[in-house]
Amino acid sequence: MASPTSLLKRLLLGRPFRSDRLAHTLLPKRIALPIFASDALSSVAYAPGEILLTLSLAGAAAFAYSPWVVLAVVIVMATVVASYRQNVHAYPSGGGDYEVATVNLGSKAGLGVASALLVDYVLTVAVSVSAGVDNLGAAVGFIGEHKMAFAVGLVALLTALNLRGVRESGVLFAVPTYLFMAAMLALIGWGLLRTFVLGQDLRAPSADLEIHSEHGLAVGTSFAFIFLLVRAFSSGCAALTGVEAISNGVPAFKPPKSKNAATTLFLLGAISIVMMIGIVALSLKTGVQYVENPATQVGPDYVQPTVTAQLASVIFDHFKPGFYLVIAVTALILVLAANTAYNGFPVLGSILAQDRYLPRQLHTRGDRLAFSNGIVFLAVAAIVLIVAFRAETTRLIQLYIVGVFVSFTLSQIGMLRHWNRLLRTQRDPAARAKMIRARAINGFGAGMTGFVLLLVLATKFTHGAWISIAAMAVIYVIMVAIRKHYDHVARELAPTDQQPVLPARNHVVILVSKVHLPTLRAVAYAKATRPDTITAVTVNVDTVDTRAIQAEWERRGMSVPLTIVDSPYREITRPIIDYVKSLRLKSPRDVVTVFIPEYVVGKWWENLLHNQSALRIKGRLLFEPGVMVTSVPWQLDSSANKNLDRIDRDLARAPARGPRSGSEEQ
Repeated sequence: MASPTSLLKRLLLGRPFRSDRLAHTLLPKRIALPIFASDALSSVAYAPGEILLTLSLAGAAAFAYSPWVVLAVVIVMATVVASYRQNVHAYPSGGGDYEVATVNLGSKAGLGVASALLVDYVLTVAVSVSAGVDNLGAAVGFIGEHKMAFAVGLVALLTALNLRGVRESGVLFAVPTYLFMAAMLALIGWGLLRTFVLGQDLRAPSADLEIHSEHGLAVGTSFAFIFLLVRAFSSGCAALTGVEAISNGVPAFKPPKSKNAATTLFLLGAISIVMMIGIVALSLKTGVQYVENPATQVGPDYVQPTVTAQLASVIFDHFKPGFYLVIAVTALILVLAANTAYNGFPVLGSILAQDRYLPRQLHTRGDRLAFSNGIVFLAVAAIVLIVAFRAETTRLIQLYIVGVFVSFTLSQIGMLRHWNRLLRTQRDPAARAKMIRARAINGFGAGMTGFVLLLVLATKFTHGAWISIAAMAVIYVIMVAIRKHYDHVARELAPTDQQPVLPARNHVVILVSKVHLPTLRAVAYAKATRPDTITAVTVNVDTVDTRAIQAEWERRGMSVPLTIVDSPYREITRPIIDYVKSLRLKSPRDVVTVFIPEYVVGKWWENLLHNQSALRIKGRLLFEPGVMVTSVPWQLDSSANKNLDRIDRDLARAPARGPRSGSEEQ
């Protein structure tokens, strides 16, 4: 019978998949689009607002510059999408930016990209969920009052859904993502029709507000205003986050993988650009005003709706269900945007683990053929950020987009070297022309993303971007240290031509706490190994108990001598270790084998009722050179009903973890 824990796991995650069903989890384009596009599409919900609130620092007149800022963002987005279409064709294995940078620029550049992406994926979850809770909190006051708890709960829910498998989570998220796209395109289409075709004068709720500039900023050609425009542009570039996820997730696509990934990438870019342009055009036409500090720029009692909410209220002014639909799906897509990271982070973590830069457990697939350890690690890191920043989107978003532009830039530079290397050996004119065109696209992309990276660092460094940079540096150092450890262990364990030296003699020590069946089995088994010397050892903690053991040993006429080790301070572990060491010191070429009788129990609480000293002794003996430790199990009646099938499955997934057992008292 399955345990309650196993039943709960099956209820939440479903039945495990066989390894040969991996192809079943591959994604068609219609499912891959909502999985990988939710992050980039959700950026449309807040990127235009980020542009407007930055411009608002110079007053309402600065909003007139928003189309030019958006045009610059759109150019960068189109360039990045075109560049990454080259990436997915050239490197379809799923390494994405990490693989491109490692192969073409070296391992250091690759690790730099990997650390940037890992940080960005964690921030994607934290920012997206926090932004979604903010939108829900605007409609439901209770959520707004407890947004940190709700954010943590949503991360836990997303984690459980993704642990069920990539395809299953994709099907669940496809409907709300497509609903968001339909609602936003309907909002934009109906708004453009009413304003530009029907000529209706639509005015946003904030259109007639008087906006005050801050810090004396004003529209003009001053350096301060130009810097403000640059900062607005860098904030708008948040719309590009998530574009790289497709290049990291190519293995999740159905064949032909590269073609399907490139098509999905094109659709993602086209939809995002249409939404971005449409929202900003309607914002300008309806007079939407969105400020960074509502209390000081408008009034202390002003509650500021989001840009999307303002547009929905005026465009669907005679159709309230449309307004509520836009608000609901916008909040939902912000939460689901985190799913992009749940698909990108575990794959990248698996590749890094395979390259020995992260713990090897991240390379293991779980019951549902998802990289379960990577999913859980991402969730824990995101929850730590949410708690640390109390789910404040305005604080978290300042840490954002630095990492993604680091990976963009290094990836495009790597692709330049990739094409240059191929062009040196390619002689076919048609193939060369195609490569030259691809190189031009990646070259323009490298220049553009590198320029944006410099702008982002200049405008956001003191606002929190330094935290992301510090986190990248820490992760980089950790990955280098992990690789050094694995390399050192590999060198240490590598077999040599020298034949191993056989031990001169084998001395057996049997630990005895009582003369009972487990002890007698250990003695019989130890004698069957035919050692050179054999002795039983008991520690004299209580004189009465020790004399009872000695008397019973003699009464049974045991052929193995019993050695009593005194312990004046009633300690058990140290006297045994010292005794074993003394045997080794007499002859370093000898080995000592210690036999430890153990109970095997069937229920977890039974472990609490037995002394754990044998486990401590075993753990300590493992560090002694030339000492072998052998457990001699004795199965209690409660272990007869143990679910062995479940234990086999657990051992198959975690071979380093042994069965649960109670320890023989020592």
